[in-house]
Amino acid sequence: MPVLTRLIPSPVVVDIRAGALDDLGCVLADERISHSGKLAVAVSGGSGARLRERIAPSLPGATWFEVGGGTLDDAVRLAGEMKAGHFDALVGLGGGKIIDCAKFAAARVGLPLVAVPTNLAHDGLCSPVATLDNDAGRGSYGVPNPIAVVIDLDVIRRAPVRFVRAGIGDAVSNISAIRDWELAHAVKGEKIDGLAAAMARQAGEAVLRHPGGITDNDFLQVLAEALVLSGIAMSVSGDSRPSSGACHEINHAFDLLYPERAAAHGEQCGLGAAFAMYLRGAHEESAYMAAVLRRHGLPVLPKEIGFTPEEFVRVVEYAPRTRPGRYTILEHLDLNTDQIKDIYADYVKAIGS
Repeated sequence: MPVLTRLIPSPVVVDIRAGALDDLGCVLADERISHSGKLAVAVSGGSGARLRERIAPSLPGATWFEVGGGTLDDAVRLAGEMKAGHFDALVGLGGGKIIDCAKFAAARVGLPLVAVPTNLAHDGLCSPVATLDNDAGRGSYGVPNPIAVVIDLDVIRRAPVRFVRAGIGDAVSNISAIRDWELAHAVKGEKIDGLAAAMARQAGEAVLRHPGGITDNDFLQVLAEALVLSGIAMSVSGDSRPSSGACHEINHAFDLLYPERAAAHGEQCGLGAAFAMYLRGAHEESAYMAAVLRRHGLPVLPKEIGFTPEEFVRVVEYAPRTRPGRYTILEHLDLNTDQIKDIYADYVKAIGS
């Protein structure tokens, strides 16, 4: 009998624990990622730079590169600066913008990437996508998965609270995204990758159902693992489907319509997921999701991130244009302005203000 199998692109190392950063050099050597210690390390001027003094002694063969921001130009510049060196791998140390710049630069010069996030703001830390600002606004670029992900929970606990909360919203939104994928399968015949869907859904459910909060190491462990699994799920499926549905269309619409006022990615995705669940008629699930998001200090109403109901209605109406070809509850219902207003009013009553 033939044994059927498939290769799943995933990190060689996933090290999530308190104190993980202190063992970074040893982990990379032990896992044969960098025997020589010749590493390029990309850091931001913020959280990454503050950690440089702490970990530089454990990486004596490293060359450090400071990255200005999260633009395509920054990523191309980093790749150009690294070309002159002979490195085993690139380490991205910092927040989401630095990780995305490092992903793109590593792909451009053909180096494996080691992701060392300093916060848990979204699932991009292990995804095969780099999101970078460019002249046209913001673009998503396909890149290889990180070869290693090292998350030090002591570092995460010192990150701005809002960034950790945002990661909760992004993880929980997987649940709505998978429901959209299932809808596209039922209506349009779109193929579902069952493994990717299971990974993304269970990652979201683990965060949604956990009784702890962001001050608990146990909860941070679950959140970090959920974000890593979400990224791997996207690699398994070959696109962002497992983690991106109507929730992310709403997020993108906020970014495009109100770029100067948009909130954090995960904040908008969590709000979008709770509303999308209500749209699909899952009212009890929507109310439960909203209650959990509120418990973690996340917004569930647009006014909580500085938007009026009228602006939110415009966001929902515009959202399907952000991902042409993606079928979600928004495309399925094809609501007009007045219908969105009525449903939003019902949503507010259902979840309470």
